[in-house]
Amino acid sequence: MTQQPSSGRWQRARWVASPNQDARPKGEVSMIVVHAISLPPGQFGGDDIEALFTNQLDPSAHPFFANIATLRVSAHLLIRRDGECVQFVDTDRRAWHAGRSRWWDARLGEVRGNLNDFAVGIELEGDDDTPFTRAQYQTLTDAVAWLKECYPAIDETRIAGHAQVAPLRKSDPGPAFDWVYWRKLNTSH
Repeated sequence: MTQQPSSGRWQRARWVASPNQDARPKGEVSMIVVHAISLPPGQFGGDDIEALFTNQLDPSAHPFFANIATLRVSAHLLIRRDGECVQFVDTDRRAWHAGRSRWWDARLGEVRGNLNDFAVGIELEGDDDTPFTRAQYQTLTDAVAWLKECYPAIDETRIAGHAQVAPLRKSDPGPAFDWVYWRKLNTSH
């Protein structure tokens, strides 16, 4: 059976379905959380991130994997070092990316938790120390433009790093992510 494309599928992304997703409780999509991931830590390329997000990571393939192979996590989009985008979850659905998280929603004047309920998770293949590539910044800019078109509630004030919404647990996308450079690209797009 062929699945019909929805508004939550980016045509530029290669589709790899993750089982780690479910319905958004209120159907709301109003924020983007930017993450960084490398598997094994500090290494780029290969299929380990896709394996993690599809529950197929081999715990014996690397000592680090034994600790994370049973996690049930995903993201909506993964942007590889060369700018390729892989989509795991339709953005109309909830991906399991932010975990325990909180964010001050200035528009509503309240602190909100459970960001997975209303945020799109975008993973960049990278770590805290390695500069991200121009291709990644460009693909992120294009993806954000598409998301803003699909979900008008998303604006510049509703884009945050994982570290901003889970500061005691997470550091990504880390100091290697150049927010100033990316915002400049994003505003000129």
